[in-house]
Amino acid sequence: MICLSPVLIGVAVGVKLTSDGPVIFRQRRYGLDGRQIMVYKFRSMTVTEDGASSYTQVTRSDSRVTPFGAFIRRTSLDELPQLLNVLEGTMSLVGPRPHAIAVNEHYRSLIPSYMLRHKVKPGITGWAQVNGFRGGDDLRTMTKRIEFDLDYLKNWSIWFDLRIILRTCSVIWSDRDAY
Repeated sequence: MICLSPVLIGVAVGVKLTSDGPVIFRQRRYGLDGRQIMVYKFRSMTVTEDGASSYTQVTRSDSRVTPFGAFIRRTSLDELPQLLNVLEGTMSLVGPRPHAIAVNEHYRSLIPSYMLRHKVKPGITGWAQVNGFRGGDDLRTMTKRIEFDLDYLKNWSIWFDLRIILRTCSVIWSDRDAY
């Protein structure tokens, strides 16, 4: 965190100077064993939903995303406050990405074994994300994301986590689906 503090401060100032509202966006999501956790992100949108009762997936050219927000989303800088989640023990660096509560409630009955992903701490990055399943909330995409999450659970090792972290670094700079 100390090494990243110049970046964290720079992004925080950028969010504050380019839009009204809080710098940090907080949203309840499900974590380990399906318990609710508070997930932190830099705010990248003008409108913030709590994600508990409804959730609208961000789309390309979404009018809710601020210009600076588009930059921090594309570069995944908006995710850096989740390092606080890691420090407090509610998240891990690698694991299934946590979904908004409304998303969980919608898909848990549509996708077999959906809730098994909560048998480990959620992660800032995950196997699904480095394999192209970042974002999107249609049934096909979500089913593939869950398949990758379950594959991660079955094959977990420290080496697998390191591989995902390395792939995350390369995906951040080349991901055309980040918006």
